[in-house]
Amino acid sequence: MKFFQQIRQTFEALAEKNQIAFSPLLKQLRHYSKARAVDDARAGLNVAMMAFPQGMAYALIAGLPIQYGLFGFVGASLLGAFFGSSRFSSYGPSNATAVLMLTAFIGLNVSGEEMLVAVPVLVLLAGVFLILGAFANVAKLIQYISRTVITGYITAAALQIITNQAKNVFGVETPQSASLFSVVWNTLVAIPGTHFPALALSLLTAATYFYLSKYWKKLPGVAITIVLMSVAAVIMSTFDMGVATLSGIELSNWKFAAINPGFEVISQLATPALALAFLITLESSSIGKSLASRSGSTLNNNQEMLGLGVANISSSLFGGMAASASLTRSKLNMESGAWSAMSNVFAAVIVALLLVGVSPLVRFIPVPALAVVVIYIGFSLINRHAIRIVSHSTKSDAITFFVTLIAGVFLSLDSAIYMGSATAILLFLRKVAEPELIEYSFNEEGHLTQLDPGTKRSDPEVSIVHVEGELFFGAAEVFYNQTRRVCEDPNLKILILKLRNAHRLDASAVMALEELLRFMNEKNRYLLICEARKDAIRIFKNSGLLETIGRDNIFPDNVSNPTASTAAALKRAKALLAGQSPKVSIYVDTEKHDTGEPDDAPPPPEKPQPPGGAAPDSQKEAGAN
Repeated sequence: MKFFQQIRQTFEALAEKNQIAFSPLLKQLRHYSKARAVDDARAGLNVAMMAFPQGMAYALIAGLPIQYGLFGFVGASLLGAFFGSSRFSSYGPSNATAVLMLTAFIGLNVSGEEMLVAVPVLVLLAGVFLILGAFANVAKLIQYISRTVITGYITAAALQIITNQAKNVFGVETPQSASLFSVVWNTLVAIPGTHFPALALSLLTAATYFYLSKYWKKLPGVAITIVLMSVAAVIMSTFDMGVATLSGIELSNWKFAAINPGFEVISQLATPALALAFLITLESSSIGKSLASRSGSTLNNNQEMLGLGVANISSSLFGGMAASASLTRSKLNMESGAWSAMSNVFAAVIVALLLVGVSPLVRFIPVPALAVVVIYIGFSLINRHAIRIVSHSTKSDAITFFVTLIAGVFLSLDSAIYMGSATAILLFLRKVAEPELIEYSFNEEGHLTQLDPGTKRSDPEVSIVHVEGELFFGAAEVFYNQTRRVCEDPNLKILILKLRNAHRLDASAVMALEELLRFMNEKNRYLLICEARKDAIRIFKNSGLLETIGRDNIFPDNVSNPTASTAAALKRAKALLAGQSPKVSIYVDTEKHDTGEPDDAPPPPEKPQPPGGAAPDSQKEAGAN
């Protein structure tokens, strides 16, 4: 008993921390009115008229019986609406989840009755992962997914949708495949056996839908097109030009799904379910943020994940497919004037009523006509403007986009997500792990100019290196190699590292500094560190590097007097080179502050020149960007 109480208390604490409420919609309904109910009902009717043909289309994309899309919408919208964050997001089947379900089952080599048994388990697992992710604040990980990866993924998904429906347009049969390349090849091989009545009806469907979408945008073009093509298919059948039609929906056979998975099934479906949950979060977050910015509201990603988790669990119990937020339905919901998420409840009820009323007529819908509608949906996902941005902005973005796209074409969509994200992260790490080391010297006019490569130091010198950028594990080796090259000059006696602008120091950076110190000790040279911030000092102390270098050779940063730390390091350098006349590579502003600049700091020069009166042309300064 105590164990379950601890679990409940833990979840309550996590819910409060992540600002997760039990049901935001119930709180909104306290201020509900008849006028607001009318607004939600009107929006729900519009969404339902779109969701009914969409649900069948998405089920067709996933390779499932059409009722899976409709039952999934009813189950997801009915309960998910009570737990989500956005009042506009319409939960139910979507393009991306349909394609991912198709590729998941093809990759697992599961089909037929075995696939129908696995569907509710897959959707249930995705819902559980989403709920756990909501309480674990996993939504924050979305910020690490590049928009370039999303663009590449959506483009690959769109191509998958289009190519997988080509066989229905031509009225041919082809083997299923998770690879887009294989699907295209199998379709081309089958084209000689084209069923011309199916192709003719497909062309008529395309022309009708194009006309309606261009000149009658306010009408439910998808529903009207399907009704007209169903009539055309009946007429064609009287002239012995029949085409394949959908199987009917027998509502009398409907019942709540009995989910009793074994360990083997769960272990087999866990990975695709995790990928599905990740994709649902990615897609819904993008849609929710877009709608929230347009409506002036805010989106709680953790609350949205909870709503999506409940929606998927509900969909699995209703015998439906995976649910996400649909961009087209959500946008229509907002434009229809929805006041709250009750609009989705109304939409679910209306679709359920339509199922009862028109399910016997579904068997008249021609498969080629629905395939053309699906292909239109696929083309609408290809965003040429976004593709142009990600393929022309930087080389890293272009590489990431094409890696994601090619992985989606030749492998699978879940592979595309993983490979695209990994590529984006690796290219980013490569970019931040390449500091540039530039040495400078003062010319005869006293101006700081870049030192020509190959210039040799003629006298014992003190070189100051500005370390700017990230000094984490990815950059540590590059930092060591560059600073070592500076130290290989036989006339360099002391290296002073300025670390004010060095960030993200870690154990790799500490080890690199130790190696550099060891190298300099072997050459009878000295390493000093100045402008070290508090976090760097703490890391040096915890790792033992502070004692290895010596406390006398590390100078903390002084925010009130930026030059004090460097001046103290120079004083130490002169003490170490006692009896020699080194050339020093720094110009220090020695204006004294009340915060304790050393009294014996070098006096300010009348013009840019090194402390102690050295000639301007002997000054050198090294900077790393």
